Amino acid sequence: MDNHFRDHSSRSIEELLSLKGKSSVVTGGASGIGEGIVKRLAEAGSSIIVADIDLKKAKNTSKKIADSTGAKVIASEVDVSDSKSLAETAEACLENFGSLEIWVNNAGIFPTTGPAVEAEDSFIDEMLEVNVRGTFAGSREAALRMKNGGVIINLASTQGLTGGPGISAYTASKHAVVGLTKSLAIELAPKGIRVVAVAPGVIDTPGVRDQMEPLKEAGIDISSMVKNSLLGRSGVPDDVARVVLFLASEMADWITGATIPVDAGKLAG
Repeated sequence: MDNHFRDHSSRSIEELLSLKGKSSVVTGGASGIGEGIVKRLAEAGSSIIVADIDLKKAKNTSKKIADSTGAKVIASEVDVSDSKSLAETAEACLENFGSLEIWVNNAGIFPTTGPAVEAEDSFIDEMLEVNVRGTFAGSREAALRMKNGGVIINLASTQGLTGGPGISAYTASKHAVVGLTKSLAIELAPKGIRVVAVAPGVIDTPGVRDQMEPLKEAGIDISSMVKNSLLGRSGVPDDVARVVLFLASEMADWITGATIPVDAGKLAG
């Protein structure tokens, strides 16, 4: 058997959760869910590239998390719709830290589609360009540089596992991410690379708040969904970040190809 995936029964929880000596890239890492992920990976000991289209914000986040955790955290500007930009970010990880073991495809867009029959081609193109091709290209550039195995973690959505009105382009893009996760897991396993996805439900971020009224007009009432959820509250970025930490660690060394809902039971009923 490939020794990338081995029996960890004799190792402690602390050892299995530790990311010391491992280097990570988190796209869209300057704010929201991405910032939460960076914080938890840094606390576990990983060196991290905070890759974001907003370099100023990425620098501020990097400094804040480096100061609070003592980890090596560096900002990098990235446009996930540009494959060259993603390749440069992956190279920056190697140049600064010497290796790449963890890549988180977090960056994405989620504007409301509105009625599908009114969606413009340019809108659909942008959604697929960022959410699908960006995830595909990011995974490719990461896999090319994971010489000693690693893990790629994709941010899907509960909308990638179900459907709903007024959000068809986003739903299509996240279904694609779920399918891509499965195929890449099969293809990259022989190289010692696991590929997994996280499917968040309603997470309280500035982006989601901006979308609440447009979604309500389209037939999706976020406030009502949160109130009626099994756990009775919206998620916060750290709810997702803790699951990403688990998946990035050796605690999850026998998990690949899976999409893990983090949704307060939304998909249960």
